[in-house]
Amino acid sequence: MQRRRTPSRVLSACAALLLALTAYIVGAPAAGAEVEHPRQQWLRDSTAGLFLHWGMFTAPRHLDCAAWERDVTGGGWSPDYWVDEARKLGASYIVLATFHSRLGYARPWPSKIPGSCATQRDLLGELVKAGQAKGVRVILYMTDDPQWHNEQGVETLDSAAYSAYKGRSVDLTTRNGFGQFSYDLFFEVMENYPDLAGFWIDNDNEYWEQNQLYEQIRQKRPSWLLSNNNEDTPIMDTVSNEQKTGMTPAYDYPQAAFTPMPRLTEADYKLPTTGDWWYDGGSHPVDFRLSTGRYVTNAGSSMKSLMAETPMVNGRFPPQQEEFNNFMAGWVPPIRSSLQGTEGGGYMYGGMQPGFWNDGAHGVVTVERGAKVQYVHVVTRPRTDQVRLRDNGYRVSAVSDLRTGERMRFAQSGGYLTILGITKWDDYDTVFKVETHGQEHFYPQSALKATATSTRAGHPAGALVDGSFQNYWDADAKLPVSLTLDLGKRREAAYLAVNQREWSPTYARETFGRPEDSARIKDYRVYAGDDGKHWGKPVRSAAMRSARGVQFIDLGGIRARYLKLEVLNTWGGPQAPRFYQELQIDEIKVASAYPVGLGAAMPLEAERQARSGSARPDLCQACSGLARVVGLGGGPRNAVTYRDVTVPAAGTYRLELDHTAAAATSLSVSVNGAAAVEVPVSGDNADVPAATALAVPLNAGANTITLSSTARQGPGLDRIAVAPMPPASEVPKTTMTVDPSGLQWVGPGQQSMKVSTKLRLDVDDALDQVNLAPVVPAGWTLTGAAATAATLRLGQTLEGTWTLTSPPGQDVTTADIPITASFQVLGRANQVTKQLRVRLRPADRVFVREAEDSRNRLGSAGITNCSPCSGGQKVRNLGGAADAYVLFEDVTVDTAGQYTLFIDFTVNGDRSYFVTVNDAAPIEVKVSGVGNNTPYTTSVPVTLRAGANTIKIHNDTEAAPDLDRLSLG
Repeated sequence: MQRRRTPSRVLSACAALLLALTAYIVGAPAAGAEVEHPRQQWLRDSTAGLFLHWGMFTAPRHLDCAAWERDVTGGGWSPDYWVDEARKLGASYIVLATFHSRLGYARPWPSKIPGSCATQRDLLGELVKAGQAKGVRVILYMTDDPQWHNEQGVETLDSAAYSAYKGRSVDLTTRNGFGQFSYDLFFEVMENYPDLAGFWIDNDNEYWEQNQLYEQIRQKRPSWLLSNNNEDTPIMDTVSNEQKTGMTPAYDYPQAAFTPMPRLTEADYKLPTTGDWWYDGGSHPVDFRLSTGRYVTNAGSSMKSLMAETPMVNGRFPPQQEEFNNFMAGWVPPIRSSLQGTEGGGYMYGGMQPGFWNDGAHGVVTVERGAKVQYVHVVTRPRTDQVRLRDNGYRVSAVSDLRTGERMRFAQSGGYLTILGITKWDDYDTVFKVETHGQEHFYPQSALKATATSTRAGHPAGALVDGSFQNYWDADAKLPVSLTLDLGKRREAAYLAVNQREWSPTYARETFGRPEDSARIKDYRVYAGDDGKHWGKPVRSAAMRSARGVQFIDLGGIRARYLKLEVLNTWGGPQAPRFYQELQIDEIKVASAYPVGLGAAMPLEAERQARSGSARPDLCQACSGLARVVGLGGGPRNAVTYRDVTVPAAGTYRLELDHTAAAATSLSVSVNGAAAVEVPVSGDNADVPAATALAVPLNAGANTITLSSTARQGPGLDRIAVAPMPPASEVPKTTMTVDPSGLQWVGPGQQSMKVSTKLRLDVDDALDQVNLAPVVPAGWTLTGAAATAATLRLGQTLEGTWTLTSPPGQDVTTADIPITASFQVLGRANQVTKQLRVRLRPADRVFVREAEDSRNRLGSAGITNCSPCSGGQKVRNLGGAADAYVLFEDVTVDTAGQYTLFIDFTVNGDRSYFVTVNDAAPIEVKVSGVGNNTPYTTSVPVTLRAGANTIKIHNDTEAAPDLDRLSLG
């Protein structure tokens, strides 16, 4: 399974009129976005499906269709086994991938259409019937791709037989010929298997699109579902997101998804943590933690978990997969009500905020219809006995443990629900049922009006307050941008709830060579005013996390008619042009106050502790317990003292201070009478709590902690919280970019390189004593000082530029130069490093540069790993569109003349590049190869001018090979 760019984008435009005429002739409806339709309801109510890759090349692979079928039947294959295993997983459907390009294009039914392996036994029909009897639907996988037709050294596609059947010559190894063959198969299946639930399409074939296959499926089988892999094809019901990795935590699959609700989405991934999508002869392990986490977090984003298992020839699963299925058969039922028939919480269906919570906790929320009943899924437990999350305006009436029924103590104020005194944790997902009175204190969206300084056509600012997640506002790629909300009259405003459109991942990544990044708000400012013109100073200036689900901006209980949200930038970087400087927002809601639940008191509230001097309680709407202590400042005579901070064992603990401050100030912290430690406190809004953490030594049992301030005016103190230290191995997530990136090739003799690096903090933790600099090898010299910062907070960056010079009088030897950021986190030393790799250019080359080098422009193409390639990477998704190219700029030669351009590439099959030098006429370069993971080299003569040149590698109409590097000789 892999994503491919549709090779001929030009065909789409050229054929538009033809398609419309065909629709009129055949009576099929025009292709339109199938976002919501009654036929989808069974899948919306589902949690999971079972994905089965099983065919001729399942180990031990068979090269003869009849022999494979004999071994299937002789081994005891039974459709009921698959159906029963699916039910153990809580799966409502099975996707059968037998007609697969890597499994011999086998058809598990007695097809009358020649062209590839077809069984005599009706395996598909038996599976559909067995599934029907037990409430499990079956969907048939169909591939668009003939390129692997002779991967095993035998031809699996019989063009001669199909040509004789059609009465004309058809080459099944071409995309057009294979499109005709598979097109006929769709109609055969629709005719013979009316109880099938639909087709799962592994990308589009141009022949299908030109002949309106999907529209005809809609007409012939209107109840069937259509799903596409990795592409959002409008007429499809479902978008499937394949094998996402690289998230933090690793199980939070939706962080890498790219399709907003209410579009139906799947996460299709392998349950075995190693090996192929199909059985390769081994019993690969299943990571229970990863797999259950994906199952739950997908449900928390209304994504369906399409779990791939690897049946053997006889249909049975390897032992470790059976073990996981048996585990799920007992683990899911006690929490089934929180997973089936629910939707993800924190999105369009309502619900509290998912994601990272307190003290290392992470999880998601699911909601019943109307969201009055919600389920808090704690997938990663906190280091304490409580879970604290934003309540999104829901007033809570009761909390219970879903598995045990135990009623839980809880506290609610300041926009947070805290579930207290948790002693029983499930190893994989502790689920709390939260009953509420519904949302409170939000102004009706109809009472608000919105305007913006920039708007893309068709996506006006009014969509921000129209109450619909089908519509959204788009900034038209212009940043900074301002949004103004008119409340109709002067009103109280406690906070904003912002649902950004979930069309991008939460972090920079690559999906099958497609560059992606987070198109979410980073730095912002909020202003309040009464006339919409005069704003004064911002009431908030902060950064927003790059995270899924509703995000909040607390305002400190202001009163105004107009609120202006100024978005200064987003998280996405220029390496992902589709997401860079883009911003889309579904809805912004304004709340007048926070709900207060009739629960328990939060522990360690400042206003409940001993006070001295001028320290006194003060009302604070956004604070925990609706109060804080003010009057700190001027030294230790004005203080708050906690006399019973209890921990089970002596050691170092994380102490969190929740404080309020309009301007930068400080707190003094004394533990058990020891000398006070000065803690800097940042300023923003005097009535909005912020958090600062430090490491403190505590004794077993009760401890005394005293807080004061040596500043003239200290901060307000809301509460403190004590937790065990995070694991020493835990390093806050950062993004480091080095320019130039990619393997660097240099000429003979002494060389100097200018290197720039940026470090960004991506999470709420603070980095202290930050130092950023290269560490050069012996004999090299470094010009430029280290970049330093006393502290970095969410979204803040540190940048440095240096010149690195190799030893004089000799050529550069192989050098891997670390660019290192060192810092302190809670008093512990940590660091992150990226390597600048430098190599001597081959003697017969006057220029060498990797395709992935940051000095190149990639258009919509992207970088992917390639271990046999020269720099360990290559550029993928070249061609098929005018913007899918690699542009090599500053290709410098000393003298004008003709050179040989060497192109290193990988390809499977026959494809072409076009090479354009200095905007001259393009030159076609045809290449061939096998497997797309073996580098090849071809060459073409080019004429260059002295000095800088540009070389563009592209193919505007057809998919091009992947590109490893260019060199000149």
